[in-house]
Amino acid sequence: MNLIVLDPKQSLGEGVYALSDRQQLHISRVIKASSGDMLRVGVLNGKIGEGVYQAPDKEPKGDRVNGTGTIHSLSLTLEPPAPLPIVVVMALPRPNMLKRTLQNMSAMGVKEIYLIHSAKVEKSYWQSPVVQPDVIDPVLLEGLEQAKDTMMPKCQLVPRFRPFVEDQLPKILEGKRGLLAHPYQAQACPVNLHEPSVLALGPEGGWNEFEVAKWLAAGMESVHIGERILRVETVVPVLLSRLYPAGLS
Repeated sequence: MNLIVLDPKQSLGEGVYALSDRQQLHISRVIKASSGDMLRVGVLNGKIGEGVYQAPDKEPKGDRVNGTGTIHSLSLTLEPPAPLPIVVVMALPRPNMLKRTLQNMSAMGVKEIYLIHSAKVEKSYWQSPVVQPDVIDPVLLEGLEQAKDTMMPKCQLVPRFRPFVEDQLPKILEGKRGLLAHPYQAQACPVNLHEPSVLALGPEGGWNEFEVAKWLAAGMESVHIGERILRVETVVPVLLSRLYPAGLS
């Protein structure tokens, strides 16, 4: 946690914010701050700066919190890092991969994410407890904390493939270059784009022929990054750093 991101819902009024249990444990166990220390903070979807820490009356014991402290006297003067000019559309991965992948995208500056269905996505994945806003949002927040960012990504669940590609995708693609990550019959993935893009990532086993045809008909171009087939949590940072290296430096 390189930045304590304060949700406006944590506000107690008059510039004072109550810390969450997780934030309090990090401050006590990792930062080891004392009352009066200045900490790096930001307000969710707002600016970044510093705030004064006030410790709780009782320090946490183990992983248990007996009350939380506060942050007050905020001085927020810095803008969050610029977002990457990319929309990521990703076939819903295995639940155990989803958290890591979303956290990576959030940390790298992706602000618009669509999780969609595909023929090779197990239908049971959509019933996983992981695919719930109350699980996804904290994971995205962890990515922000890692990267010292405050702008929460928007993540939309799309359980039907064809209506998305036919009805939603054309509007999303307006003014952007569409890139379909597909290892077969594809050209090499571009490097250092200077234009916004939409990147579509397939499931384990890849897109089927029908899906590829639909993507291409919608205006996407098929691209690859070489002979190796990578897992989704690996290919996401590889592609983002290839497409927008300046945005990650």
